[in-house]
Amino acid sequence: MSISAANQTSAQPKADALIPVKRALISVSDKAGVVEFARVLASRGVEIVSTGGTHKLLSESGVPVIAVEAYTGHPEIMDGRVKTLHPKVHGGILAVRDNPTHVKEMGKCGIGGIDMVVVNLYPFEKTVAGGAGIEECVENIDIGGPAMVRSAAKNHAFVAVVVDPADYAVIEGELSAHGGAVTLDTRRRLAVKAFRHTSAYDAAINAHLSKIYLDEDVLQLYYGSGEVLRYGENPHQAAVFYRGARAAGASMASAEALGGKELSYNNIVDGDAALEAVRELSGGAAAAVVKHNNPCGYATGSTLDKALEAAWSGDTVSAYGSVIAVTRNVDIAAAKVLAGRFVEVLIAPDFDGDALDYLKQKSSALRLLKVGGLAEGSADAHVYKHVVGGMLKQDRDAALIEKWEVVTKAQFPDAKKELALFACKVCKHIKSNAIVLAQEYESGQYRLVGMGAGQPNRVDSLKKLAATKAEENIRADYEKLGKPIPEGILPEFGEFVMVSEAFFPFADSIDAANDLGLRYIIQPGGSKRDGEVIEACDKYGIAMAFTGMRHFRH
Repeated sequence: MSISAANQTSAQPKADALIPVKRALISVSDKAGVVEFARVLASRGVEIVSTGGTHKLLSESGVPVIAVEAYTGHPEIMDGRVKTLHPKVHGGILAVRDNPTHVKEMGKCGIGGIDMVVVNLYPFEKTVAGGAGIEECVENIDIGGPAMVRSAAKNHAFVAVVVDPADYAVIEGELSAHGGAVTLDTRRRLAVKAFRHTSAYDAAINAHLSKIYLDEDVLQLYYGSGEVLRYGENPHQAAVFYRGARAAGASMASAEALGGKELSYNNIVDGDAALEAVRELSGGAAAAVVKHNNPCGYATGSTLDKALEAAWSGDTVSAYGSVIAVTRNVDIAAAKVLAGRFVEVLIAPDFDGDALDYLKQKSSALRLLKVGGLAEGSADAHVYKHVVGGMLKQDRDAALIEKWEVVTKAQFPDAKKELALFACKVCKHIKSNAIVLAQEYESGQYRLVGMGAGQPNRVDSLKKLAATKAEENIRADYEKLGKPIPEGILPEFGEFVMVSEAFFPFADSIDAANDLGLRYIIQPGGSKRDGEVIEACDKYGIAMAFTGMRHFRH
């Protein structure tokens, strides 16, 4: 060991496993539960020092409490801006209790040890969100609070710091279990939480003042709970999955694993795509089958098993090794749809007991994820894309259409509108250039019957991919039913709805659609050649509606 390393080691304070709490300083903005917590401390003989509004609340609630100015012997000054910035406060927090010099100086200056600091900060973000002016926002920048939090967190070897009311119960449990003391493991965890708290607080101030004073947008993201994955997109790439501090709602970050192997990088990416796609259909039984970030199967059903079967039928080849998300709890009927079919991940609000047992027996590798209800939507208002040297931020694509405008002589039947909206929902989740062909496979129930994704031109997405897959699927339906397959254009194409996620720059896609027998088209419109496209539809007797909303996806 080098001399410098040895010195660093010997300079570290020795942390006792258990630190008895004899004195606590409490100063909170969020007063939820603080009276009850303070009563617990007082009942254990803990001396409580407090400030301002917190002192007033505790005193009026009958909790024995000492005002900070009485403790320090110095009044609050400057409208309360200076009240805890005092050696008796910070010396009591920062003193290294097994350092003889520190102990001697504490005695000389009349400083008592503070064993617990319970502080949360002025509500700066809430003040900003409420539309307050800059003077009020600046006044809500806490100074004494972060200083005490950081002091206590730094000296966690001897001090417990509590910044979250949710941890009151943890502390109460520790005090009860350990004779009025807090364990080192808990102090360490709370210290990390405290530094995260002050870091986020400073980041919020930085972002707001940068915008107000410098007219500069600042992006500071925080993600924790990093989980090292086996590898990244490919085996030669290292990868870690970080979770958002405020992750809420159904997501891959909050999913509960009920069975199967650990998730891979690609499982997480495809799982996110499947969840976002199927969330569009959360009002009923539905399923999304995703492969390489694209829905290759997508369907609704009168029951979940019917929806799952219809989704799988959208592309039975690509569905092999897919990630599936569904909108309803998986019951045994839905579970049995996957018999003999290889699936990487199945994501659902929950699983019935017998269905869960069946799926675990089916494959010990099948990853089963419980995510809770989907109806509330994603908690994230924005999405981010990293590019070399920078980060792009945009609003989440949460909308579907802006208008419904039939622009052709042929009218779009009302009876086709729900099918059209279903097709729009899946199309917005397919990589551009995207074309979708959707079918009402039984009354009021819809499925993706063919799609083209990620092509540099829209005609190829239609002719070479979507139409080819749709024809395969319809032919398979005929064979399954034992019916003869018609010659030429399959009549089902005349009942499909075709959707493009962006406008047609030329009429060539309309020519191709007519050659296939398609009669109903949805697109956003907005091309300078819209007139030519509409003219082509009118020539062929095709009905077309504009939605006014593009859904590029890259």
